[in-house]
Amino acid sequence: MQLKPYSFTIDCREPLDLAKFYAALLHWETGFSDDGEYAWTYRPRTKQGDVPCLVFQRNPDYLPPVWPEEAGAQQQMAHIDFAVDDLEASVKHAVACGAVQAGQQFSDHWTVLYDPAGHPFCLCLMLQAFPDNE
Repeated sequence: MQLKPYSFTIDCREPLDLAKFYAALLHWETGFSDDGEYAWTYRPRTKQGDVPCLVFQRNPDYLPPVWPEEAGAQQQMAHIDFAVDDLEASVKHAVACGAVQAGQQFSDHWTVLYDPAGHPFCLCLMLQAFPDNE
């Protein structure tokens, strides 16, 4: 039996728009379903299932989470951390792609941003994310 991560699926209102954002952020490629209900982004020159991809699923009732958390507000269920080698340059790139930097930050080693649909994600200094890779 073989078991490996396949995709991380994210609810949103506009799947293709969000796939295009993450494709620009990561320098990946996009695909989409004919009915517009799903879109995805994946590493170039990979086949489906080779490495995990990001899938975006249309949910017309999607509400962006509030971060940091507030009682009674929509809570985040998960977020993605991306390891980067240059935090300042990576934040500038993410913002140029359409991300918004969160007003509240808790570390000098990572930066919290929101994608265009309001999902929080983090850019983390690579050595902080993977200290054994020095």
